Amino acid sequence: MPKKDTKNREAEQLKEQLVRALADYDNFRKRTEREREDLKFVVTARVLSRFLPILDMLYEAQKHLNDSGIALTIKEFEDTLRDEEVEVISPGEGENFNEQLHEAIDTGNKEGLKDGQIINCVLRGWKFKEGLVIRHAKVKVAKQS
Repeated sequence: MPKKDTKNREAEQLKEQLVRALADYDNFRKRTEREREDLKFVVTARVLSRFLPILDMLYEAQKHLNDSGIALTIKEFEDTLRDEEVEVISPGEGENFNEQLHEAIDTGNKEGLKDGQIINCVLRGWKFKEGLVIRHAKVKVAKQS
């Protein structure tokens, strides 16, 4: 009997080790997947942040020129951003300032607006749908003097 008890204990220990090893492997796999996704966002954000000034110039050119080529280029650019699950941050007048999405670059006084409300968006921002901000929207914020 003692040999059977010893073998049963050894089998239980080996089973527990196997269960722990499988759990460790599963945790490692999940952690690696999360890190890979995080790295994807960082790399994509870095590349996109280099192209956003070009898109800004296209928006500015569109204000001054009635050119369908510029509009088509902007549309293609925006479609590509959408495909990468990137969305614009473009707050309108009267929206509340949100430091997680906006960067105040100026303040002013505008009738009908309270402190902390946005007067206008000077430069669009961009973020991933998951919330990671690539570039904060640059805004002018109301501040009563």
